[in-house]
Amino acid sequence: MKRFISLCTLYIISVYFSLSLSAQAKYVFYFIGDGMGSNQVLGAEMYRSALQGEPLGRVQTLMTTFPYSGHASTYSKTNGITDSAAAGTCLATGAKTRNGMLGLDRDSARLTTIAEKLKAQGWGIGIMTTVAIDHATPAAFYAHVPARDSYYKIGKQLCESRFDFFGGAGFHHPQGKHDDKKENLYRLAEQAGYTIAHGYQEAQALLKNDFPESTQGKPAVEKLILVQKGDTGMVHGSNLPYAIDRKEGDLTLKEIVSTAIPFLDNRYDRFFMMVEGGMIDYACHGDDAATAFGETWDMDEAMRVAYAFYKEHPDETLIIVTADHETGGLALGNSDYTLHLDQLQYQQCSSWVLSDLFTQLFKENKKPSWEAVQQLYREQLGLWESIEVSEEEEKELKALYKAACKHQTKDTKTMYKTINALGDAGIALVNKKAHIGWTTRAHSAHAVPIFAIGAGAERFSGWHDNTEIAPLIMKAVE
Repeated sequence: MKRFISLCTLYIISVYFSLSLSAQAKYVFYFIGDGMGSNQVLGAEMYRSALQGEPLGRVQTLMTTFPYSGHASTYSKTNGITDSAAAGTCLATGAKTRNGMLGLDRDSARLTTIAEKLKAQGWGIGIMTTVAIDHATPAAFYAHVPARDSYYKIGKQLCESRFDFFGGAGFHHPQGKHDDKKENLYRLAEQAGYTIAHGYQEAQALLKNDFPESTQGKPAVEKLILVQKGDTGMVHGSNLPYAIDRKEGDLTLKEIVSTAIPFLDNRYDRFFMMVEGGMIDYACHGDDAATAFGETWDMDEAMRVAYAFYKEHPDETLIIVTADHETGGLALGNSDYTLHLDQLQYQQCSSWVLSDLFTQLFKENKKPSWEAVQQLYREQLGLWESIEVSEEEEKELKALYKAACKHQTKDTKTMYKTINALGDAGIALVNKKAHIGWTTRAHSAHAVPIFAIGAGAERFSGWHDNTEIAPLIMKAVE
């Protein structure tokens, strides 16, 4: 018995010292899939597997191959279900707060984020996302406001942050939402020393002659904000196009990360990057599985750029992947013991674009023919063409069409867009055919996954509350 106790003691001591002596992280990549629960990850893998004819789940995302994994609870200080502001604040500071608040505790006292702490210690800081750079999750790392929709105030704090790199869809309301006399945020950013690059190619051109200060003088660009080029059909400037809707020349999260790494690496011997896949959440608010899975894979593609850097610096790099909360209450299965995720492959656009197509159809002709409506369903979702539609299902769609002709339909209002009833019904039918279910168009209290690799990654195994993640990152760099 004494020998057993001694062995247990030695094991505990060895574990303690292995954690204590693990390499210090000099490069930290903090990936946050907004709205990305475990089923969003598993569903994305199973969908890709179905497309490639592989056994279900065999085609893995990069994140699920990482050696350490766990889960985190996500409730806020005052609610069992968090919003992105409270969850982002927790992921950035380790402190719970009220829903809607950014960078402040429940009593409105200012919190210090890990990005702010590391900047004060001389680290390079990059904040990037597929949504607006002043949206809740990115703002949680630099802003301190009681209301997440104070976009102009948040944008001013971004300009004052002294962080080195921002990338995403730009400012939500650069001129202020109601007062066009306010100074444009892009102008304020330039006055604060930021160069604005519109699109990946422009950023590459700006950085073509970039060099480390230690060898040839100052870099050509001191601080950089990389945003989408041209008209993207963005909703209030809030997002890059979904991966499923992407056109040539559209900015991608992978391109943003590919720009940020050399930009920060040329200027600092240590850097921290927060990378948000923000559009996973948007798609799940619309109960749009094909689009959500595409966004999950898209963030995973950006992760591969960070992973390539990790392989060059394996003892000094930490990559951690998690989510602020789950959105939609996604269920992989809604009837019998089968999934038919291959049915999603016929969807050619997001629910947002499909909604706009139906709106345009009825704008051009107040009473378009049923055949014209069917054609849209065929072209964009594969209904009738590749996906069987029963008589009852066709009857329901046709009834909705007739109601639309009489202006008697009620469009679906989601968090970020009001979706045309006909488009929403088509997406719902495709989800039904794939045997995918949703419990809500809002957030859920589901636990979210954690994946980690690199210096200090072992700390993230097991069950955590989201208050623990930021402090564990700080331990990995100390």
